[in-house]
Amino acid sequence: MKLPSPRGSLSSALIDTLSGGSGDLTAEPGDVEDLQLSLFICYELSYRGWDGVADEWEWHPRLLRLRSDLEQRFEAHLGDLTGVPQPADPDSVPAGLAAIVAADDGPRLSGYLRARATHEQFREFAVHRSIYQLREADPHTWAIPRLAGRAKAALIEIQLDEYGAGVTGRMHQELYKQTMTWFGLDQTYGAYVDRVPATTLAVNNLMSFLGLHRARRGALLGHLAAYEMTSSLPNRAYGTGLRRLGGDAAATAFYDEHVEADAVHEQIAANDLCGTFARTEPDLAGQVLWGARCALAVDNRWAQGVLDAWASGRSSLRD
Repeated sequence: MKLPSPRGSLSSALIDTLSGGSGDLTAEPGDVEDLQLSLFICYELSYRGWDGVADEWEWHPRLLRLRSDLEQRFEAHLGDLTGVPQPADPDSVPAGLAAIVAADDGPRLSGYLRARATHEQFREFAVHRSIYQLREADPHTWAIPRLAGRAKAALIEIQLDEYGAGVTGRMHQELYKQTMTWFGLDQTYGAYVDRVPATTLAVNNLMSFLGLHRARRGALLGHLAAYEMTSSLPNRAYGTGLRRLGGDAAATAFYDEHVEADAVHEQIAANDLCGTFARTEPDLAGQVLWGARCALAVDNRWAQGVLDAWASGRSSLRD
């Protein structure tokens, strides 16, 4: 992935440093765009990296200091949105997850895409989601070596489907490329980082923030459970909306696959994964529920921004 364009003093200094310069990595982030892009740049070093940037930067002390500072700011933001993790009864975690999902009254972006979205609006939606979908499942895979027993087996069962059971063409990352192809979009990993706003980057940064820290493994599982428990119906709506616009079977395959897969994953994630984990590590039961709340809150903020832009006749993407 090519390094993106800066969005403020800190991301400018960070990009300059990774490009061989001597940027000031102690600079304050100018705004939320600057902060989220800087955090995204730091995190990508632990995924597929940046073109021309040495792998050694992933663990460089200067980068780790910067990332830690940005994470503290991001965590404070999450606290403003959802509060902090609270102790919970381990046996009630599956029911708690169901209650969080049932109480979610966020913007219904899926309903808009199903019935009203124009071709261009759906195309914008595909651009936003490409930042995650082209590496779908990767952030949650960080949890596998941090689990044991039934919880570990349950996560592997979910991830196996996400990675197409070892068949490249069935990987969800690959299926999403078919949707992008139908819209005439660039399938290159990270091609649209410059085009998406901070709210989109925050959706991705949240997964990395939870996934790269063993201490937040409970929250990462709750995040995954929230995704699985709120996926089937929206993806049915996305597939319907895309067919309304003329999308063929290849274009809708990604969404159609999730309708079936996530209906099964929902039960595995809530009970076998999160329920078992909470009983095994009861001190982290509240963290599981907090991770689910964070997932929905950050996604809802992103969805509301997209709908607000369309309602005012603007593009939801950056110029």
